[in-house]
Amino acid sequence: MSESSILHGGDRLAEVLARNGCPALFTLCGGHISPILSAARARGLRVLDVRDEATAVFAADAVGRLTGRPGVAAVTAGPGLTNTLTALKNAQLAQSPLVLLGGAAPTVLQGRGALQDIAQLPVVRPHVKWARRVRRSAELAPLLEEALVRAVEGVPGPVFLECPVDLLYPEATVRDWYLQGGGKSLSARLTRLYLRWHLYRMFRPGRPGRVEPAALPEINHSALERALGLLLQARQPLLLVGSQALANAPEAGQLAESITRMGLPCYLSGMGRGLLGPQHPLQLRQQRRLALKETDCLVLAGVPCDFRLDYGRPINSRAQIISLNRSRHDAFLNRRPQVWVEGDAAQSLKELAGKLSPRPEWQGWLQTLRQRDQLREDEIQSKAAPAQGLVNALALCQAIEEMASPQALFVADGGDFVATAAYILRPRQPLSWLDPGVFGTLGVGAGFALGSCVARPGAEIWLLLGDGASGFSLSEFDTFVRHRIPVIAVVGNDACWSQIARDQVKILNDPVGTTLARTDYHKVAEGFGASGILVQGPDEVRPALTRARALASQGQPVLINCWLASSDFREGSLSM
Repeated sequence: MSESSILHGGDRLAEVLARNGCPALFTLCGGHISPILSAARARGLRVLDVRDEATAVFAADAVGRLTGRPGVAAVTAGPGLTNTLTALKNAQLAQSPLVLLGGAAPTVLQGRGALQDIAQLPVVRPHVKWARRVRRSAELAPLLEEALVRAVEGVPGPVFLECPVDLLYPEATVRDWYLQGGGKSLSARLTRLYLRWHLYRMFRPGRPGRVEPAALPEINHSALERALGLLLQARQPLLLVGSQALANAPEAGQLAESITRMGLPCYLSGMGRGLLGPQHPLQLRQQRRLALKETDCLVLAGVPCDFRLDYGRPINSRAQIISLNRSRHDAFLNRRPQVWVEGDAAQSLKELAGKLSPRPEWQGWLQTLRQRDQLREDEIQSKAAPAQGLVNALALCQAIEEMASPQALFVADGGDFVATAAYILRPRQPLSWLDPGVFGTLGVGAGFALGSCVARPGAEIWLLLGDGASGFSLSEFDTFVRHRIPVIAVVGNDACWSQIARDQVKILNDPVGTTLARTDYHKVAEGFGASGILVQGPDEVRPALTRARALASQGQPVLINCWLASSDFREGSLSM
């Protein structure tokens, strides 16, 4: 694009996004960012406006996870930015790359009581890995180029670029704003002189800076050789693959091939779910805690020992731990590994696979784990019997598992119902399961579903919502309808915040704050123009799923409000 075709600062940003293949810009409109949105649409970017700024960031987060390239969101100044903080922190802790463009008060009026003016960088810096304020129009494009690189280099994460409104509108318009009117007094003339000088600094041309493309972290090969030595000595090795191993999303298929060649019994978590398909012989799904107690060599590929691994306490105290991780903090969290291979976990596994093949002594161990796995699967199946009157959550999830297409992508947003679904649903392919990650954030659902539709066109998107969590996403059915986002949402409606109530009532004998109603969530969706389906009994489940899939295939978003019976399936599941 020639300089003559740049009309304003919004054009500079939109041109960078278009040149870098950004598939969509997620936003909630505001006067501080209008030029960005207009310019993005003019360059063919899909501008998807939502009803809550957090949704825009969650959508950008989903694009980052599914593609390995930063999703991009733009929000207005002040409350527009502060509304995104939970979503930013969720992306930071999940190590998900995204770029947030934030509007800001005019440069000359900051700190003087302008509309929506706050000191934004101190607010946002703790929740992102990189943050900058644009000071001149010529910096807009190079700083955005740098932001796109910073988001994916090293440990991926969210970045923030603050763009004051007077750097985004056409220069002539901004000059009129600053110089119109005024008196003839010495003070007025001095003010105009200062403003002309300020405008000159804002709009003077600048030389484009060079931004080096992001490179994968280099592997520590001496550590890799030590890891290989430990695996060759192991009799009961175990591999855990987590979200960070999928940071380089386009190479997920190569990662799966590497795991297959190594022959290590494997558990998948987070974004790793689905990596090996639904029925891979090395993949185990149940009784992970018991396997951790028995393993003699544990490979943690992009997995920290946080609360999801009970801080490493279940791991055999005599086990040799190998951590493949970009982050030293994550590698040494709570349990010190015998070997830390710094660098990209997927690349480390690929190199190990070139030197390691399945050993005969591992077959008995794998068979033991698979038998134990099947016993637990059979136990779960026995608990999926139809409930009296209402729907058994396990049976509902089994029906979804059987009926979802090979291109299904599951978005999980909730507590007890979603955690139950995780036991049943088998993601069909790599990068086809999205949950919040370590932060455990409620409200990711609508944004993740929206971002998934952008990143994975043609996929069948299933949005699994607890009835409590659904409250965060319901207004976005307006977004789904306006932009023809064919989401199939299933609300597990047990009229309760069950994950909290189960332990709260048992320990404190008090259900306060946990009781909900059998709300007509399907009617809320209908009010926004989507299709709503009510399911009150077991016989209604499969017809409802069939109808929902048919509607979604025609571009229609659907919400199934499924009345669930109470369950003790996840008794004692309180996480701390």
